[in-house]
Amino acid sequence: MKKINLILLFLIPILSFGQTEKETAKKVSGEFEKYFNSNEYQKIFDLFSPIMKSALPLEQTIDFLRGLRTQAGKIEKREFVKYKQTYASYKTTFERAVFAVNISLDNNAEINGLFVKPFKEDNLPKLERNITEMILPFNGEWTVFWGGDTEELNYHVESEAQKNAFDILITGQNGKTFKTDGKTNEDYYAFGKELIAPCDAEVVLAVDGIKDNIPGELNPIYVPGNTVILKTANSEFLFFAHFKQNSIVVKEGQKVKQGELLGLCGNSGNSSEAHLHFHIQNVEDMNKATGAKCYFDEIIVNGQTKKDYSPIKGNKIENK
Repeated sequence: MKKINLILLFLIPILSFGQTEKETAKKVSGEFEKYFNSNEYQKIFDLFSPIMKSALPLEQTIDFLRGLRTQAGKIEKREFVKYKQTYASYKTTFERAVFAVNISLDNNAEINGLFVKPFKEDNLPKLERNITEMILPFNGEWTVFWGGDTEELNYHVESEAQKNAFDILITGQNGKTFKTDGKTNEDYYAFGKELIAPCDAEVVLAVDGIKDNIPGELNPIYVPGNTVILKTANSEFLFFAHFKQNSIVVKEGQKVKQGELLGLCGNSGNSSEAHLHFHIQNVEDMNKATGAKCYFDEIIVNGQTKKDYSPIKGNKIENK
């Protein structure tokens, strides 16, 4: 499952500051807000340093700002939080989202760095890996398509919340994920297979009703598609995405036992074929979350039993 990234523009390290907002930052950030809300993107570009203008030409700047405005709306409130490395960070409440807007200035009070990302509180709980013992969230042998700690093994590493995620599917004897031509969802081995709870937990989110995609097409409007999030007794949040439409059988607030049916594997959301996206995060909201590494208690990996194991790309895995 791909994450919709907002922007990572350009940042030139200059020097570190204290935690009191400087007058120059206050002035420039105020101008940025004013021009952003009035759609005067050229004037924001005029605030850039020469190097910044070269790195991000006017047309790209306008495209970026227009895209941000379309997605998030106008800025309603902006609060200085702290200096982080070279830039002043602002908790910025837009009409439809809350983002951290980070602005770096050079010695001429010109913008030489701009970074916008979902706002995260510093006091969120830390979670490096799961404490709760878990089984795989399915029966039978599946294949890890994405999984691991490096970009080569797992494209999810670029995402803060999904950095330890798995994309898992089923392959046939010929190595393909479908039986004939792959033109329908029903042709895929994983489509309609049961997805189960890896451990005892509480359902904190269940989203159903999103149509399954035609194979090869994506739905970028609701990226996770049909979704279930479970919360364990140790406050680990288990995120399941891309269920089959109208197949989720659990409700928000429901307690589930390990092995209990959640729903069926589908192809909804930002998905090109039937598969399971699964990851663990430290809080429920994926826009604020940090991903944690997931280890399964005892599973069979490529025919051999592994204990406390985190699968990687290419592994064929099943419950013992």
